Amino acid sequence: MLIRGLETDEIRVLQEFRRVTADALSLAAINAIKHPAGGGEAPARSLVTKGYLTADPAGEIFKLTPKAKEFLASEPKPEFEEGSATAGDATSE
Repeated sequence: MLIRGLETDEIRVLQEFRRVTADALSLAAINAIKHPAGGGEAPARSLVTKGYLTADPAGEIFKLTPKAKEFLASEPKPEFEEGSATAGDATSE
């Protein structure tokens, strides 16, 4: 688990919505995600369970929820970047 209890492949599915600037994607589009971190139907359905996506009754269209939009609006930064900048400043004095 990485951020907010999400797995890497789940995050990749959410990022696809941001990449194509869409609030809804078909199951076919989600299954077409080609990335080492994954994508596909299983993580999309898991995101429905976790409240990040909703699915139509047929399970063919997935839509972002406000929770997902909030997640995609954030720009998390790794903690080590801040620490390394501080450490670099200390060694240059």
